[in-house]
Amino acid sequence: MKRTDLPPSLIRIGIDLGGTKTEGIALGAAGEERARFRVPTPRGDYDATVRTIADLVAQLERATGSADATVGVGIPGTISPATGLVKNANSTWLIGKAFDRDLAAALERPVRIENDANCLAVSEAADGAGAGCGVVFAAILGTGCGAGIVVDGRPLGGRNAIGGEWGHNPLPWPTDEERPGPTCYCGKSGCLETFVSGPAVAADHRRIAGADLTVEAIAAQAERGGAAARATLGRLVDRLGRGLAGIVNVLDPDVIVLGGGLSNLEFLYTALPPAIARWTFSDSVDTPVRRAVHGDSSGVRGAAWLWRPEEAAATARRCIPD
Repeated sequence: MKRTDLPPSLIRIGIDLGGTKTEGIALGAAGEERARFRVPTPRGDYDATVRTIADLVAQLERATGSADATVGVGIPGTISPATGLVKNANSTWLIGKAFDRDLAAALERPVRIENDANCLAVSEAADGAGAGCGVVFAAILGTGCGAGIVVDGRPLGGRNAIGGEWGHNPLPWPTDEERPGPTCYCGKSGCLETFVSGPAVAADHRRIAGADLTVEAIAAQAERGGAAARATLGRLVDRLGRGLAGIVNVLDPDVIVLGGGLSNLEFLYTALPPAIARWTFSDSVDTPVRRAVHGDSSGVRGAAWLWRPEEAAATARRCIPD
């Protein structure tokens, strides 16, 4: 390997390894976008995945005139502290591989690997909805329910590298109608993910209202005054409120940031704070709930920000209240 310390480059490259596409971005010193490319992910082919990322990094360096950019990669999984190999990855061809070491060897430089939800949190903590905040909890509400935690500018992976996996905790304070809850792919029942992800909301509406609609269609019906649709979204707010109240009770973050498809539901940002406060163990709760500023780009931007200046911690406590 050419070097083992932090290169002096002012260019930070981020890679977002997805199931169908891999996106790369190059950020300048102030976080400005300098280049961006997207290529298909070679599904099922580990060696081709490593080559694809190496080629994408080279393409970004050519576009920015940099020869020593830092590289961070977001993956739908994590590196196991126990084995040093990838675990919990939806891109199953990564599981059991020394992905960080193989990629570092291919690029001849150190590489930082993080869970994609943590990358969302890093991005929003760096220059998004959580900029200046010491503790940021960023939830992805999409096809699943994941989250990332950032403390003083750095992702909090945890001892077992599962920090932020709130979607695989049970729905707090369940009603009789909610027990035991839908079966989750993890093998348990009643996981939060089976109640507040996009597919879960659609399934809840189908089960109660008898109509097979997308979340977008449910929201549109609710705006037109549809009683069944409004009831479905009411249950979503109540369940999200309970789930996020558990986070506030344990972590008490400075801000909660929402990403993923459900984050586009505007009413959540006024409806969720009182729903959270109802279940929180405090005389008052003023935790802001904000939409991810960078939207779908947060993951790839956060991967780039995995290499951050040390001054991030010094500025992290200047969180701007709502």
